[in-house]
Amino acid sequence: MSERWFEDYVVGTTAEHGSIRVDEAELVDFGRRFDPQPFHVDREAASSGPYGGLIASGWHTCALMMRLLAQEYLSPASSLGSPGVDELRWVKPVRPGDELSLRTTVEEARLSRSKPDRGLLRTRVELVDSGGDVVLRLLAMNLVRTRPAA
Repeated sequence: MSERWFEDYVVGTTAEHGSIRVDEAELVDFGRRFDPQPFHVDREAASSGPYGGLIASGWHTCALMMRLLAQEYLSPASSLGSPGVDELRWVKPVRPGDELSLRTTVEEARLSRSKPDRGLLRTRVELVDSGGDVVLRLLAMNLVRTRPAA
C-alpha cells in the first residue's frame, strides 16, 4: 500500500482492489463464535436449509470487506477511522471457496471546516465475487488526513 492522502481520493473514481478467498473453516468458526445459525455452522443442516449449503454470516462478509478496504484502499499514513457506514446490504450469499474482490467509487470528498488537516471521504464500497456479482454493498464514511506541507 502506497501512501494516499485526502487529495488522492478523486470524486467519481472507481477502482478494483485485491482479492480474498472465503475459507470454509474460517466461515464456520466465525459463525460459531458470532452468528450461530445452522446455515453458517453446520454443513449437513445447511444443505437442507434455505440456501442449499453453507453461507458466510453477513458480518463475516463485512469483516472480509474491511480487510480489503484497510489493506488496499485506505492508507495507514492518513486513515483516521470512520464515523460509520450507511446503506449496508448483503446482496447475495457468500459461499466457501468464493473469491471476492473490492470495488470502490469515491462519491464525496470534502474538507473539514473545523479541522483543516483532514477531510470526510464517502465511498461506495462493493464486494464482488469471481462471476462479477455484487455480494455486499455499503456507503463508507472515512476521516482522512490531508497531505502534509512539504
